[in-house]
Amino acid sequence: MWKLKVAEGGPWLRTLNNHVGRQHWEFDPDAGTPEERAEVERVREEFTRNRFRIKQSADLLMRMQLTKENPSGPIPAAIKVKGIEDITEKAVTATIRRSLSFYSSLQAHDGHWPAESAGPLFFIQPLVIALYVTGALCAVLGPEHQKEIIRYIYNHQNEDGGWGLHIEGHSTMFGSALSYIALRLLGEGPDDGEGMAVARARKWILDHGGAVGIPSWGKFWLTVLGVYEWSGCNPLPPEFWLLPNMSPIHPGKMLCYCRLVYMPMSYLYGKRFVGQITGLVRSLRRELYTEPYFDINWTKARNTVAKEDLYYPHPLVQDMLWGFLHHVAEPILARWPFSILREKALEVAIEHVHYEDENSRYLCIGSVEKVLCLIACWVEDPNSEAYKLHLARIPDYFWIAEDGLKFQSFGSQMWDAAFAIQAILSCDLNEEYGTTLRKAHDFVKASQVRENPGDNFAAMYRHISKGAWTFSIQDHGWQVSDCTSEGLKVALLLSQMPEKLVGEGMERECFYDAVNVILSLQSISGGFPAWEPQRAFRWLEKFNPTEFFEDTLIEREYVECTASAVQGLALFRRLYPNHRRKEIDSCISRAIRYIEETQNPDGSWYGCWGICYTYGTWFGVGALASCGKKYQNSPILRKACAFLLSKQLPNGGWGESYLSSQNKVYTNLEGNRANLVHTAWALLSLIDAGQGDVDPTPIHRGIRVLINSQMEDGDFPQQEITGVFMRNCTLNYSSYRNIFPKWALGEYRRRILMLTS
Repeated sequence: MWKLKVAEGGPWLRTLNNHVGRQHWEFDPDAGTPEERAEVERVREEFTRNRFRIKQSADLLMRMQLTKENPSGPIPAAIKVKGIEDITEKAVTATIRRSLSFYSSLQAHDGHWPAESAGPLFFIQPLVIALYVTGALCAVLGPEHQKEIIRYIYNHQNEDGGWGLHIEGHSTMFGSALSYIALRLLGEGPDDGEGMAVARARKWILDHGGAVGIPSWGKFWLTVLGVYEWSGCNPLPPEFWLLPNMSPIHPGKMLCYCRLVYMPMSYLYGKRFVGQITGLVRSLRRELYTEPYFDINWTKARNTVAKEDLYYPHPLVQDMLWGFLHHVAEPILARWPFSILREKALEVAIEHVHYEDENSRYLCIGSVEKVLCLIACWVEDPNSEAYKLHLARIPDYFWIAEDGLKFQSFGSQMWDAAFAIQAILSCDLNEEYGTTLRKAHDFVKASQVRENPGDNFAAMYRHISKGAWTFSIQDHGWQVSDCTSEGLKVALLLSQMPEKLVGEGMERECFYDAVNVILSLQSISGGFPAWEPQRAFRWLEKFNPTEFFEDTLIEREYVECTASAVQGLALFRRLYPNHRRKEIDSCISRAIRYIEETQNPDGSWYGCWGICYTYGTWFGVGALASCGKKYQNSPILRKACAFLLSKQLPNGGWGESYLSSQNKVYTNLEGNRANLVHTAWALLSLIDAGQGDVDPTPIHRGIRVLINSQMEDGDFPQQEITGVFMRNCTLNYSSYRNIFPKWALGEYRRRILMLTS
């Protein structure tokens, strides 16, 4: 059986805080009773049987293990609310206690809540390609790893034979070609899989024009493997790293995710690296195309993208740039003496790779970058220490569930913990769950970043991080504005509670450091970006080369990050009114103005990191409410309430499709289904905005949905994915279903029900 390990180290691993927050899975052939193994197989079979109807796994293997290790004991009996019955304090409190007891049993010993953060179908496949190219496939991925990766890929194959960009999406060439190749590299034959799944996948690829239509990231990985040609890729010249810092197109001005993807890509492109051409690679060359491999017009293929993948078409000016680089610049740079420039550029690019690796303890900023940096280090030196350090960190990205082994974005440990703590505090049952809060407090304290990046970090285009919280763990090292703000908020709240209940609070200087990070990130507009100050001009986005994402090239402001910053700073200002008061007042005032000005005409806000208008509106409302705005004195909040009420479903809940993010138009889930997380976000917004003072009936209806949806063990059911990024790809946060319903119930109990009674 697979076992989840928490806060454990190992060979070649580096850490700043004794691995607090680290989560990885190991296979133990002797673990588990016969009954437990049978139950694991049962839930696997059930997922496979229902895979076309229910796309997202319920994270059951983790739940089985942790609820056994941390039994919650007896829980109150459920009290359901029928029809139009009044909602009683007894029913709400019983639901909350059942939820808190269950969720406490999922807490790891280091204080965080392990959970899946996955969903895209282009994370695990490049890892398989990279390990195949480096010859480490079987050394890193044992038989059980390979078995579970194969299970995962098959489980998320669409009925038409292809795979999507993410598990809920329509089939794309990117997802289909990468998944097909991964299956073949893992030993699956051309006709293997249930119902000849591999053959059906190949048919989908060929019926849609073959792998020449794969987007640019796919062209890159296929080239590295040897089943595509560098001449069919748009140039990625590493010489961009040699541009003067003042240049508006210098990579250092780009969104950190963008530059850290194209940094190792440019190194491999500059090297024109191609893996060994094995018999399997030759076979894939025959299987993936509609014409003989050596007859393909690779120059034409540079800008060929399947219509199923094309979310952001290249503007003409971008294609003109690629044409110039391909036909003019690259031939020149390949010849002496200009080739000397290329060698210098390659040195600079790999220097940046090493810097980022070392400052993230070889986790890298995310899974896409992780695999790219790994293979870049191997290409530089297959026997290097850097490559070995990279291999040791691969398990940090694995997650095992009933649908198989997946590769996570990078983990959401701190993000989930910050929300979980606020949800628990909202329930006002702190004495009963003091142990849970104390452990969570310990995790928050151990997760704050205590130093800036090493050496001359500004020269490496990094920003200050001392005092920040990351999305995942301290070892990750990357500051995020909303994670820092939410971390500051919960650290402040816990510092005001009895020490005997939640432990010693953080030192005042730690709060000051967090405030420094937050203030340093605000843009001229008043809004907040996610990772770094905005450095580039907006027009640069026209050169976004990633056809399946939008807004990927430069940092921009987000209502979520701005709202989190407002709430964190507002609480800090109340508790420490004399620290940087003028700057904080100005910051909050400008941020509030940004939030008000970015509200949509219908009263909503577009959320970029959750689905979508429901999520953005929750943040926008929360920020305004934290600064004293109410329904009665704010037309902005009245519009927000009107928007949410217009989207309430006949059953009392809310349910928003990922298509809202993709198409930028609010779209209900198919069949007008309610989603408990969306319902909770809407309820939290309405309560914060003061809708309960005007007409609490819609809130009562939504709360009824939450109460009646709770499962027998106190859990809530897994439903559709509620996370998103870059507008076009979903990301599951499996803890959300436990956090937000209880948060909404807690706020309802304190601010609606108990005040009314």
